[in-house]
Amino acid sequence: MALVILAHPDFQHSVANRAVVNCLQNSGLNIEIRDIATLYPDYRIDAAAEQQALLRHETVVFQYPLYWYNMPAILKQYFDNVLTYGFAYGTGGDRLKGKNFVPSITVGAPERDYRADGEAHFRVLELCKPLEQTAYYTQMRYIDPFYFHGTSPALYGREEIVRRAEENTERLVALLLSLDKQA
Repeated sequence: MALVILAHPDFQHSVANRAVVNCLQNSGLNIEIRDIATLYPDYRIDAAAEQQALLRHETVVFQYPLYWYNMPAILKQYFDNVLTYGFAYGTGGDRLKGKNFVPSITVGAPERDYRADGEAHFRVLELCKPLEQTAYYTQMRYIDPFYFHGTSPALYGREEIVRRAEENTERLVALLLSLDKQA
């Protein structure tokens, strides 16, 4: 069973992340979704509750939109509050050891912007290095990020974004099925 940490600060208005979550919910997979922006609108994350959720699952998917080349603030707050010394790292901090860490990211801009010669100057995988290090530091098994471009409603039509999200989420579902079989 997979845990999805949904970290979209305005999920009710999301097109791409909502489509991804809907596809996951309709996939037949046994998943738990925790919408941390809704659970903790004041950013006061219940670390004990979130740690218990992490312990119930072998795979953790971090679902969020790329904001200014990074994760939304609520996800950073989650990492700061939940992945604590003695739980996720440090002396006795091996509770997440061997669990799968799967970033799942929607990227508003087109792919051409995320090249060395593009507007962003970096590839999405390069922007994910802090996530990769977080996984390593917590002894989790980092899985290359699932992501796709072209999700900004300012640049693309709703139907196109939903179609793109549904097509790409099939790959995420296949990954989760394969990880579930390995467990």
